Amino acid sequence: MGKIKVTPCHIEGLYVIEPEIHEDARGYFIETYNQRDFEAAGLDMVFVQDNQSMSVKGVLRGLHYQKQFPQGKLVRAIRGRVFDVAVDLRAKSPTYGQWFGVELSAENKKQFYVSPGFAHGFLVLSDEAEFAYKVTDFYHPGDEGGLIWNDPQIGIEWPIEEGMELIFSERDKKWGGLADTFKF
Repeated sequence: MGKIKVTPCHIEGLYVIEPEIHEDARGYFIETYNQRDFEAAGLDMVFVQDNQSMSVKGVLRGLHYQKQFPQGKLVRAIRGRVFDVAVDLRAKSPTYGQWFGVELSAENKKQFYVSPGFAHGFLVLSDEAEFAYKVTDFYHPGDEGGLIWNDPQIGIEWPIEEGMELIFSERDKKWGGLADTFKF
């Protein structure tokens, strides 16, 4: 039990992870994290904290990062659907400023691993979504940074449905663009 399929993305440090699903008439069972399976796939990160949020349709959280204490994140939607995005902020990376997005849902059970050095965020596509994630470092108040969601220099193609009202925190409305953001 517990086998996973790991698909590296075109940006180094990003991985889509699909756990093996065991289904029968009762429902399903999956291992969402197994250290041995991750290590066998070349992913040797250590997680220190689990987080969970609930958001309504149109909520766009992000794009967030920590400056001095960057976090790797293993994220998944446990209810509903989200479009999850990571933007490369590693100054020496050949993909600096590029983004990758993937739909995560309770139905597809995909997970997304975002290495330290990326800004991360998601848009809720369903009426509600519960989002769970493991992180490789603790949250440090005052160390957070962000990148505006619609920076034309990055050009994220958010799947915004016609008539969808976007909902942001006050903080997320004020982030600057790539030219003004922190670089790892």
